[in-house]
Amino acid sequence: MADHIHLVKLCVGAESVEDLARWQESQRPRWPEGRALHLTRMWPKRQGELLAGGSLYWVIKGLVLCRQRLLGLEERRGADGIRRCALLLDPAILRTEPVPRAAFQGWRYLAPGDAPRDLLAGRPREEALPPRLAAALAEIGLR
Repeated sequence: MADHIHLVKLCVGAESVEDLARWQESQRPRWPEGRALHLTRMWPKRQGELLAGGSLYWVIKGLVLCRQRLLGLEERRGADGIRRCALLLDPAILRTEPVPRAAFQGWRYLAPGDAPRDLLAGRPREEALPPRLAAALAEIGLR
């Protein structure tokens, strides 16, 4: 059994990894020093496993395309008084091999064995495969 687990979440509104990076850069003045932040309504029950080496994998336009290491979880309360979970993320966005992922709400746990592999350092700008081709390759184990 793995000692850590990941999260996977839709990156709503982003058309590309570059969109995500630009948005996060624009939010940097609002975040704790050296960490990106993403607010979510639900608090993960498997906090210990997430913080033992987990990442947040981003789904952009139907494909997992990148990830950010999880650094911590902090409680945040909005002006409405509702408790939310701040996912504290490493600001480095690591590209992954594109893997199709159907739409869903919120976030889901992702086992390490099911997580897309990181792209090699020399391939940071690899274009995503068309979703049907990426799905077919993943189906036969060639993702």
